[in-house]
Amino acid sequence: MSALDFYAQVAIRCDVLGAGVGAHPDSWEAALGARFLDVPGRGTLRRDHGLVEINFSADQQGQLSCFGFGVKIQRLLYDQSPSTVPSPLTRKYGPFTHRVPFEELRAAAVALGHTVELDDKARDMHRYRVSGSGARIHVIADDDPDGSGDPDPDGHRVGDIWSIDVW
Repeated sequence: MSALDFYAQVAIRCDVLGAGVGAHPDSWEAALGARFLDVPGRGTLRRDHGLVEINFSADQQGQLSCFGFGVKIQRLLYDQSPSTVPSPLTRKYGPFTHRVPFEELRAAAVALGHTVELDDKARDMHRYRVSGSGARIHVIADDDPDGSGDPDPDGHRVGDIWSIDVW
């Protein structure tokens, strides 16, 4: 399996190693490991595993459960340390590159029987959705969003995936 397989599975199945929306923090920890940063808010918790960021809120029983998560691919450009990608992901999918072309993910989703359609088009970012999925794929549409005339100094390129978000 490859990192592209991981991204396709997230976009289609809306989970990460079996943890998804509705899962409790301990399920996410079992999937991704104990290396994370918790950022509490008013009635919420954001858990940062580097590449994967999970949002929790209290359910009707008062226990925290996931109401959304994102695979923040853009972080791989900023931080290429081994801890950015949780070790359970590298064990299963191998190395993760710091850039993922959208067309590669689209082709993988189509090969698995899904369509990928434009959902929203802004000047600097386009959002796509996968058929039968609650995932949204954010793709860089302008590598010079501030209009300075210089391409993005961090290396973002038009057509690269910024993130995959599930709500």
